[in-house]
Amino acid sequence: MNTSQSDVIGTTRANPGETLRQARENKGWSTAQVAGQLNLTENALRQLEQGSFDQLPGHTFARGYIRAYAKLLGMDQAQMVTAFDQYTGTDASGSNVQALGRVVEPVRLSRNLLRLFSLALLAVLIGFGYFWWQERSARPAETGSLNMEHVEVESADGTTEIHTLDEPEDQAVAEDQANTPPVPSEPAGDSGTAEAPAEGTPPATAAPVAPGTPAVPEAAQAPAPAVPAPAQPPAAQQPAVPANPAAPAEAPAAPVVAAAGQGVVKVQFTADCWTQVTDADGKVILEGLKRKGDSLEVAAKAPVQLRLGFAQGAQVSYNGQPVEVTPARGGTARLKLGGQ
Repeated sequence: MNTSQSDVIGTTRANPGETLRQARENKGWSTAQVAGQLNLTENALRQLEQGSFDQLPGHTFARGYIRAYAKLLGMDQAQMVTAFDQYTGTDASGSNVQALGRVVEPVRLSRNLLRLFSLALLAVLIGFGYFWWQERSARPAETGSLNMEHVEVESADGTTEIHTLDEPEDQAVAEDQANTPPVPSEPAGDSGTAEAPAEGTPPATAAPVAPGTPAVPEAAQAPAPAVPAPAQPPAAQQPAVPANPAAPAEAPAAPVVAAAGQGVVKVQFTADCWTQVTDADGKVILEGLKRKGDSLEVAAKAPVQLRLGFAQGAQVSYNGQPVEVTPARGGTARLKLGGQ
């Protein structure tokens, strides 16, 4: 830097932009030339020279172009930057610390808050699940204890009795016997032998028989044992008659005769196959699952729609002529028989 430039700096230290302007004019450069070298607009260059740094995009922007402007003119860059800091009352370190405080710290704080909120939510969910599981586990135990406090017993007469588990077993048996009606003893004749009189008891004296009345044996006085009524001869003597008489052998089915405008569809099934037959009017003539070995023969108004759920398990003929069945995707087939 020459002596004239040092004098200019000493006299115009207050505004570094003014110092740079005087140095530019001393070199005979126009604002357009300098603006092109610094990649600035002429308006921004004028504001830089006038000291209107608040009109520029930012403090860092203005400070950087002061340094670049001084370098372009061959001046001391550090001295011009120091003059800029003194003129604006700021410095590079203060600017950097303020920027970090505005940008980095809130982001870090928000991340910490998000992490704490996530942990709290997870703890609440775990606690809720634990209490729900405890409550669910306690319900079957309570229900089981209530159900086992009493036992229901059905007696012989059909009534239902309730006994507590704490009740002694002898007491429960006694109550059952008391509530059970006495069962009448079977007559001696049922066993086929008369009971012997008790020892020491005189035998009963038979009543005198009236003259002319034939004497009845003593065994006849007891009820006679049950004898099946001979109304029905033994099964061995009768021809076995089934409950549902078997149908007579089926006679060969008469061939289906088609009326005018109708066609005869005949299908022989070699495997289980769902089948539907629809006439020309859209009326469903037959629908259902046919088993292996079944066959069908129907007459319907042509054209007849035939749908097969398993095309490979059916042999189709129409009016006595075999029909080729080509399976579609999934093994199904849809045929239109008798149409043009």
